[in-house]
Amino acid sequence: MREINVDEITKVIKNLCIEANLFLPKDIEKVLQTYEINEPYPLAKKNLSILLENAQLAREKRKPICQDTGMACVYIRMGQDVHVVGGSLNEAIHEGVRQGYQEGYLRKSIVEDPLFNRVNTKDNTPATIHYDIVEGNQIEILVAPKGFGSENMCQIKMLKPSDGLQGVTEFVLKVVEDAGPNACPPMVIGVGIGGNFETVAYLSKKAMMKDVLESHPLKEYANLEKDLLTRINETGIGPAGFGGKTTALALHIETAPTHIAGMPVAVSICCHVARHKGVIL
Repeated sequence: MREINVDEITKVIKNLCIEANLFLPKDIEKVLQTYEINEPYPLAKKNLSILLENAQLAREKRKPICQDTGMACVYIRMGQDVHVVGGSLNEAIHEGVRQGYQEGYLRKSIVEDPLFNRVNTKDNTPATIHYDIVEGNQIEILVAPKGFGSENMCQIKMLKPSDGLQGVTEFVLKVVEDAGPNACPPMVIGVGIGGNFETVAYLSKKAMMKDVLESHPLKEYANLEKDLLTRINETGIGPAGFGGKTTALALHIETAPTHIAGMPVAVSICCHVARHKGVIL
């Protein structure tokens, strides 16, 4: 049994919150450069070059890439042979978020009640935490600050098996078209298929955070990823919604077994920044 102190986890979470908000992921920057080179529309090409310049300035000046520094979403893959000592793991994560947003001078955007008492908590807590228990003696920590311009554009639909491939395709395209410029395109898109109502949304978020150059291991889904991305980029929404061939940078699919009577589908949309940063302890 390996022991990890909560103080180490707090420190890691703090740093990840700051770094995820300041530095564009390298895979995103690489694919963004490729799209900028290949974009045929002058205005769209200019918008993509501005996004690249913005990322460079954020990196050099250590300023947030976007003014919406997001809701802190923390994904923990906990090895079953790890023993966390020194306090509560949940509290250590929240404290890391608190320190990261305060010391990093990141915007605090969380309100304590969603409906009647929308008062800012003033430290961007509580974080949204997801746990996955796996074999081993390590903890994988991924922090993904999610802005709500794109989060508000995510959708879920409980399709029937008879809707088939056409139903999935039509729904994904509808979600993108509904989002339009509101999700700050070019987008990074995750599609979850299967599971049930609560798990399919998690699948879509998991898909959204894959390396943009990764493809699904199954040929049928890899082909569907390519087809959907092509169709999305043919919508003409373009960077910032001003038109062009670059509406999305990547689209990935995650699936899970489901009930014989259902086919849940969820679409998670993120702006081009797709902020996430992780470590393994």
